[in-house]
Amino acid sequence: MTPDYKAQTLAMIDSLKTICANYGLGNDGNEFKIISQVFLYKYLNDKYAYTVKQLDERLANNPQWEKALADMSEDEREMLNMMVVDTAKLEPHHFISYLYARQNDDDFAKLFDDTLIDIAVKNADIYSVQTNSGAKVVLFDRLSQFITDEGKRDDFCRAIINKLGDFSFERIFDQKFDFYAQIFEYLIKDYNSNAGGKYAEYYTPHAVARIMANILVPTSERGTVKNVSVYDPSAGSGTLLMNVAHAIGEDKCMIYTQDISQKSSNLLRLNLILNNLVHSIPNVIQGNTVESPFHLEKSGNLKQFDYIVSNPPFKLDFSDFRNNLDTKENKERFFAGIPTIPKAKKESMAIYQLFLQHIITSLKDKGKAAVVLPTGFITAQSGIDRKIREHLVDNKMLAGVVSMPSNIFATTGTNVSILFIDKANKGDVVLIDASNLGKKIKEGKNQKTVLSDDEEAQICDTFTAKQAVEDFSVVVSYDDIKAKNYSLSAGQYFDVKIDYVDITADEFNAKMTEFSDTLNTLFKQSHELEGKIAEQMKGLGFN
Repeated sequence: MTPDYKAQTLAMIDSLKTICANYGLGNDGNEFKIISQVFLYKYLNDKYAYTVKQLDERLANNPQWEKALADMSEDEREMLNMMVVDTAKLEPHHFISYLYARQNDDDFAKLFDDTLIDIAVKNADIYSVQTNSGAKVVLFDRLSQFITDEGKRDDFCRAIINKLGDFSFERIFDQKFDFYAQIFEYLIKDYNSNAGGKYAEYYTPHAVARIMANILVPTSERGTVKNVSVYDPSAGSGTLLMNVAHAIGEDKCMIYTQDISQKSSNLLRLNLILNNLVHSIPNVIQGNTVESPFHLEKSGNLKQFDYIVSNPPFKLDFSDFRNNLDTKENKERFFAGIPTIPKAKKESMAIYQLFLQHIITSLKDKGKAAVVLPTGFITAQSGIDRKIREHLVDNKMLAGVVSMPSNIFATTGTNVSILFIDKANKGDVVLIDASNLGKKIKEGKNQKTVLSDDEEAQICDTFTAKQAVEDFSVVVSYDDIKAKNYSLSAGQYFDVKIDYVDITADEFNAKMTEFSDTLNTLFKQSHELEGKIAEQMKGLGFN
């Protein structure tokens, strides 16, 4: 039944987009809020139905379960809701079926909005995203308010409610990460792009996310890792976090995040709900990680984590708060320094350097991290990049680097590498040059490199086994890296191979004569060409 339910789910999303377009909201900035929040309302309605049917036999297999629930006493419903975990606690007047039956009432838009807000308020402790200041961003908005023509709001809400009762999600709640990853990607595909202004959301390719997760949590360790914390200081929509959480086990880890973008925080909340990580939503913070990190210990020091993943913004103008960072309190966090404010091209300030230093400082003594960085970081011979590499090598906390193919991100031509940190790795380091892997394809107007499953496995298996493969990977010591000026580029460690061919003295002389004759011929042709050019210039009146 899974393919049918997937098709029905995608069709429902398309129908919601069509409704938005019909009411003038196609490609509107508020369309994303409507699509994602209506989808969540449908999801939570069906998840509640699925849950209470498991808890009370009077509701199981009862086609009139909503009526049976409504007929219970208030105390019975309260007791039932006390047993509901990992999903929203609802009341009978919250159900889609209730709104469907009331859709011809006057002021239906107000009833629709009031219902969503009531669900959000009653479940605020579970589903609210916090800001740095402590304010809570609840689950739902008054969606009809996005229709500027008040006379059309009732019809808009009726159109929505009529699309939500065609089928139920109940049979897909036993599906796993891969299923919901596809649904989530389809749901947000038109809204998570690099066209969103200063703090734009960038979508991390699934291949990159899988490689990071598979190296951080190799197959041999799966099932043994428990009660760990996973952090992303620039979380975006959560692609990296979901892959690592799935590798560990969603019930065996707690997610912590921060991101300055409100849209990203809402996307991440949606992703956590779909992937059975509701327990982590209180740790989702909307705010500026670099300037005001939220996750702190009671002492005021940065909270430290078992695993950290991040694809931070590479370049960004942070001149408006740069000097606020240059304080005594931040000396330990930004141990390698803070980029200065340039006179021009402030938008090119290397903010990834700050995120990387923050990540290193936020890692537990035996913690592991994987960070996407511009490939220039691994070889720069001066400045903050070099100091960070020295810190990683001198303190023996480096696992390795994978240099990815160009255009692995369709939205940027910047070559990227994945830096793997492991504070417990006192032995050899793995450097992989995967730049020649992948197949070039067109994605819209952009060219993108796509890795095959076998190529992903090749990268992960080589790294985990610490294998040296000709022209692909090297295994080096910390001393080897120091001798190479702290370069983390695999290519600088590859052996230079010279092919020697035995030839006689006569063969050598013949070769040299041939080379000399060829060179003389080229010189002669060059002089003749110079003469012709001079004649042409005279004809044009130039001497």
